[in-house]
Order: sequence, then structure tokens, then C-alpha cells
Amino acid sequence: MLTINRRAGNALGFLACVALMAYALYAEHVLGLAPCPLCIFQRVAVIVVGVLFLIAALHNPSRKGAIAYGALIDLAALVGIGISARHIWIQAQPPGSVAACGADLNYLLEILPVTEVINKVLTGSGECGKVDWTLLGLSMPWWVLISLVVLGVWAVLVNVVARAKPWK
Repeated sequence: MLTINRRAGNALGFLACVALMAYALYAEHVLGLAPCPLCIFQRVAVIVVGVLFLIAALHNPSRKGAIAYGALIDLAALVGIGISARHIWIQAQPPGSVAACGADLNYLLEILPVTEVINKVLTGSGECGKVDWTLLGLSMPWWVLISLVVLGVWAVLVNVVARAKPWK
């Protein structure tokens, strides 16, 4: 069975989320890539996963608590994976087949209830179908999806599968 320092493993998960968010902010503010509404929701999912990893690292719970943290982290990662998958699907549609949203996220939040905004954003828009960045042929939502899958697996390995190894 895998033996790992649970606190260090959760801290590494947190640092991975920090790195993902640092690159997202770099892409936005340095490369000039404005995030679409689905990109913003993916960022929220990565932040939630990171915060849960950080809390788990600081708390350093016993076995039952670690399993709970692993489940919560995986739940947040699954939500992000779902949002990323929806974004990837929208990007795969032929141009013009996805309706344009017309308003940006800030405006929608000002005029609509949050539940309606979430519903509107998750149904997608033409703005979210634009691919303006790729790495190895994959768009940013693909990389977010892959990262969240890896982080979800890491959360299970660190918090559920591995036996806790104390600090020496």
C-alpha cells in the first residue's frame, strides 16, 4: 500500500491549483485572452479544489476526515470536469450552430438571479466556442479537464488510498 505524508500530499494539490490559476491570470492579463463565462466557472472549480486541498493540508485529519476531504475534492473536481466537458463540446460545434450570449457575465449577474445566470452560462454561447489558445493541439478547456482529472485522482490517492505517514 502507498505510504505518503497526507499533509504534504494535500499541500502539493493546493500548489498545483495555485499554478493553474497563476497561468489563467497570466493568459488573461499578459497574453490578453479574455475568459468566457465557462472559463470563469472552470476557474471557480479549480479554486474550490485548491481551497479544499489547503484546508485538508492545514487540518491534517484522521482517516475518516481524510476520506471526507477526498470525496469533497473529487466532487468539486467532477463539477469542473463537467463544465470543461460542456465547454469542449461547444468548441467542437460548427461555427454559428451555438447561439451567441449577447451579454457578459458581470452584466448577467447584475440583472438576473444567480441560478438563472448559471443556467444561461451552462447552456453555452458562441463566445465560449472560440478557440484562441492551444497547446499540443488541445484548447484550454481540455487542459483544465485533464488537470482536474489528475487532481481528482491525486485527492483519492492522498486521502483515501494511502496510509498516513507522520512527519519525522
